[in-house]
Amino acid sequence: MTLNVSRRSLLALGAGLGASTLLGESALAKAPKLGTQTPYWHRFNLGDAEVTVVSDGPLPLGPPKGTFVGVPDDEVKKMLSDNFLSPENVVLEQNSPIVNTGDKLILFDTGMGTSKAFGPTTGRQQKSMAEAGIKPEQIDAVVFSHAHIDHIGGVVGEDGKPLFPNAQFYIAQSDFDFWTNEANLGGPLKDFVIHARKNLMPIRDRLVFFKDGQEFLPGVQAIAAPGHTVGHTIFMVSSAGKSFCFLGDLSHHPVLLLEKPLMEFSYDSDPKQAAQTRVKLLDMLAANKTAVMSYHFAWPGYGHVAKTKEGFHYYPEAMQMLL
Repeated sequence: MTLNVSRRSLLALGAGLGASTLLGESALAKAPKLGTQTPYWHRFNLGDAEVTVVSDGPLPLGPPKGTFVGVPDDEVKKMLSDNFLSPENVVLEQNSPIVNTGDKLILFDTGMGTSKAFGPTTGRQQKSMAEAGIKPEQIDAVVFSHAHIDHIGGVVGEDGKPLFPNAQFYIAQSDFDFWTNEANLGGPLKDFVIHARKNLMPIRDRLVFFKDGQEFLPGVQAIAAPGHTVGHTIFMVSSAGKSFCFLGDLSHHPVLLLEKPLMEFSYDSDPKQAAQTRVKLLDMLAANKTAVMSYHFAWPGYGHVAKTKEGFHYYPEAMQMLL
């Protein structure tokens, strides 16, 4: 016996039986929303080293007016809108690379820690490290780009005790001296100084001061980048002929402060010096086609900068999902 079933007859059969009978009751089941996101870390290789980027969480600055200055407010908002970014709330990331050289595990910057000065979304670096399988006691070295609240805030926990029990800490002496100076407690920098003292004084005996140009850890060279703070420093990280530059706060924004690098940023200690430093070092990095990682660019903050007519353009690199 041969069955000759046409498409039309099958459709008629389906209509008669009902879709749930033909396809099974599960076809109508609705999957629940999970409400979870991917873990906040990313890993890639650099020569013989392994780099794990961990996040301290988004840091919202709010409206750009008064924070990004020297360019008309309407133009700043248009720059944001033209790049599909909110013109009413500038949100920065906090990207910390952890470099495993094989001999040392080196963390750059520690986030906001317990401070909620910029809202509740910060302070998750320890959680991000745990998600990445890295324990704080495994960290051999903690390197600070500078002593601002969002870079040294995660040295101690809620109890005031250091979170990295086996680490040596590295910073420019000029930055340490300025931001822990009790004489600055009476001025507008009071909260920054309180936070710096809370985190840096408990590990004072484990602090090492690096010099401009010094390779103070294997494959890690300090490059002075003053202006944002007096001792602000960026770092060239190298392994087996490959390298990237950790920019710290050389530029807080991949559009505003790159397209118009002479625009001033209100959190800079010396905005004019910071702008000149930004242009000088970005010129060098663009000319050498050196990969960069910025603490505050969109996650995970890794890519390249190229020279344009007025300034620079940031090209984020695609995340490599195969090690």
